Amino acid sequence: MITIIGSFKGGSGKSTVTFNLAVWLAMAEVKVQLIDADPQATLADVVEVRMEEGFDPPLRIGDKSGLTPERLNAADETLIDVGTADMDSMHRALALCDRVVVPVPPSQADIWSTQRYIRLVNSVQRDKPADILGFINRGDTHHAVRETDEAAAALVSLPGIKFLKPRLCQRTVFRRSFSEGLAVFELEPRGKGAREFFALAAALYPNLVS
Repeated sequence: MITIIGSFKGGSGKSTVTFNLAVWLAMAEVKVQLIDADPQATLADVVEVRMEEGFDPPLRIGDKSGLTPERLNAADETLIDVGTADMDSMHRALALCDRVVVPVPPSQADIWSTQRYIRLVNSVQRDKPADILGFINRGDTHHAVRETDEAAAALVSLPGIKFLKPRLCQRTVFRRSFSEGLAVFELEPRGKGAREFFALAAALYPNLVS
């Protein structure tokens, strides 16, 4: 399966999500490859850190030159990190993918951005509609703050996207683990961040946990 982790806005956490999913899939002995088609190359940077530190399992990563049918189908699971800084790569990836996963930070601006992104995906994929899945990323951890729940309710109501209930919250462990080349569940296996991620991974890959 070819999965894009994408959005219209920077700072949505797509590289962090992509990296954690890749490590999790590799640990499940799935043949997984990464494509970093974002000019910022954040995903490539963290994979390089992981390689330098010698962490297992290692990850395979390519750049936007890998956005071809042959290369994308060279693994059981392909994860593509792509942003709007390179619209040519975005269009090419959307034309070839099976599904699009959209991390949505909890703000009205991000809901509007997600609406525009859904329209872009549909405009590219007229002949072969991909599944579009959205979840709240970087949600508030304080129960008194209602913005995350309000954003989730708005995301549920958006046409053309399937809402995933598991959410990832704004936790320091995600930033710490990423900077060290580790998945959040490697750095803190029993932490809240790991539990949140496992719930999201199970929603995205139910066949691997059933």
